[in-house]
Amino acid sequence: MAVHLQNQISLETSFMRQDAGKIVMDLSEIYPPIQKLVNQMASASIKEQSISYSVIAENDVDAVIRLLKDTFFKDEPLNYYLQLGDCEDLEEYCKKSIPDACSYKAVNSNGEIVGVYLNGIIRKPTEDDAAVPLASKTSHEKFKIIMQLMDYIDTKFSIFDLYPDIDAFIDGKILAVDPRYRGKNIAGRLTDYLIEFMKKNNYKIFHVLCTSHFSARVCEKMDFKEVYRLPYDEYLVDGEQVLCPDQPHVAARIFVKEIN
Repeated sequence: MAVHLQNQISLETSFMRQDAGKIVMDLSEIYPPIQKLVNQMASASIKEQSISYSVIAENDVDAVIRLLKDTFFKDEPLNYYLQLGDCEDLEEYCKKSIPDACSYKAVNSNGEIVGVYLNGIIRKPTEDDAAVPLASKTSHEKFKIIMQLMDYIDTKFSIFDLYPDIDAFIDGKILAVDPRYRGKNIAGRLTDYLIEFMKKNNYKIFHVLCTSHFSARVCEKMDFKEVYRLPYDEYLVDGEQVLCPDQPHVAARIFVKEIN
């Protein structure tokens, strides 16, 4: 009994120190191992979860927007540079293409959406179709800056000029993955499901505008072909550079993949 008590006292006092005449607990040696164990348990839990993939439905919209607010809205280089903040117009932009039924979600075993790829079908305009600038559809000043960039690129490059025989193509709009699930090839699997959709529905061209170096690298690894590049330091408004995100994000780049 005495040995047990002595060991207990020794264990407790090993985490005590004296401060201004008072004995206080020093837990700095205890917390790191505990936190490490908690992190390992959380990581193991994620690894054990299975991921399922399916088309995003209308009743998924709220969960999709929540994920995007925690990822794309904050992390996308232009959003981050401009400190975009809350933007209902960006939310509407994200929702717009969901009815096309070619946007995909990744869902964990708890039913949480942990990855999304928003895509839309772009059809060749007719001679009677009047182009409506994207920037004219928003009153959010910072989001308008990004939309003005998109409008400018549209004046310089057209997929239908590059592929005059197609009537429509798939536009890869927004790809986002929960940070806890990155490195698990979720982005690649979401892209695979989209490509299967394209094959089944006879869409031959997959178009992606990348404003991020990292999304561009994903395209390069998946054998997309770069067809247009606009360095941010060459995009000027009234003679001034308006977008200067952190390195390595130096250009807006368009990639295409031909689907056979």
